[in-house]
Amino acid sequence: MTQTLAIIKPDATGSGKAGQILAHVEAAGFTLKAARMIRMTRAHARSFYAVHSERPFYDSLVDFMTSGPCIPMVLEAPDAVARLREVIGATDPADAAEGTVRRLHAESKERNAIHASDSNENARREIAFFFPETDRIG
Repeated sequence: MTQTLAIIKPDATGSGKAGQILAHVEAAGFTLKAARMIRMTRAHARSFYAVHSERPFYDSLVDFMTSGPCIPMVLEAPDAVARLREVIGATDPADAAEGTVRRLHAESKERNAIHASDSNENARREIAFFFPETDRIG
């Protein structure tokens, strides 16, 4: 079993879809190991998304991620990173496969309902960013 980080983003929490998204992910075989609802500060969002700081969408991403509550969560499953990325679908919901989280719940490429780690290394870093070891189960 491996772990990955997902974040249910402000568009999904604001539209009441967080429960549906979590149920979708759990139905796909993931076990929830840690979760909390937070409102990211600008400093927190800038630090988390620092890898994108030179990209043209960085400021709007920080604005969006600080616009409302989000739910970071640690999920566990075999090959968790790759499997979760399959379950959530492509970044742009128009390109996401039928039945994926983003196809079902995202509004646009920018307001795409959920973040998921893109590598095992980033999963470890992102989990540690939101959850100290003492806040995780297993």
